[in-house]
Amino acid sequence: MLRRVFLAIGLAVAALGAAPVSASGAGVADLARALELPRLFRVLQAEGLDYGAELEAELFPGRGGDRWQGIVAAIHDPARMEAIATERLQAELSGAPELVARMVAFFEADPGKRIVALELAAREGYLDDAVKDAAEAAHADMVARDDPRLALLDRLVVANDLIEQNVAGALNGNLAFYKGMVEGGAVDATLPDAEMMADLWSQEPQIREETVGWLMPYLALAYRPLSDADLETYVAFSETPEGQLLNRALFAGFDAVFDTVSRDLGLAAAQFLQGQDI
Repeated sequence: MLRRVFLAIGLAVAALGAAPVSASGAGVADLARALELPRLFRVLQAEGLDYGAELEAELFPGRGGDRWQGIVAAIHDPARMEAIATERLQAELSGAPELVARMVAFFEADPGKRIVALELAAREGYLDDAVKDAAEAAHADMVARDDPRLALLDRLVVANDLIEQNVAGALNGNLAFYKGMVEGGAVDATLPDAEMMADLWSQEPQIREETVGWLMPYLALAYRPLSDADLETYVAFSETPEGQLLNRALFAGFDAVFDTVSRDLGLAAAQFLQGQDI
């Protein structure tokens, strides 16, 4: 199963280069800079390399080696992912320059600027299993104590529809991976669509459980330094028209990126399974 848990807002999509600037003076390129997007894509590449190692261990243990890791790295090349996401994000936001300007204003000042930094630092920290384990233990303690901060985190999750969006994205990613395997000849192309979809949907409960299990400790870790007032401000922003539009645009961008990445991983894995040269 392809792991993908992505936050909207601070964990956004692509470094957009010279994207057009709106009439109001702030455009998508300004938003990209405010959200520190190149740094995010470097983290996503590192996560992709870890996932590639898991795929090798599961599908063709000991047969991938440096060649497989090189292919996985190329598939997750930050510039490549940025290019895919840029087109979609620009399309989603190009018709609302005033709202984009409000997004930029929020993330160029505190607490928005600090929130971006905290989200990215936590995401980088999660590359270390010890950090992840500690975050999960800390969150479990919060649950046991019925920490009031949990209610604020739940409000942020609801405002940005983080659980449902990530579950849907994971299912779509798994479908794209499956299609890559079919294209690569590792899966029977005559398998009925109904059987294929039934298999994919059978994964939904596990995906949902893993999404919640990853997301909630991560949020607790990322926002631990924030005051309740600052977190309230973030929730309030997420509920505004600009916050909702940004959330939709970011998930659309991530979907475009990871559907492509998943399909390419499936195709590459199929060729390794069959001992073909790539």
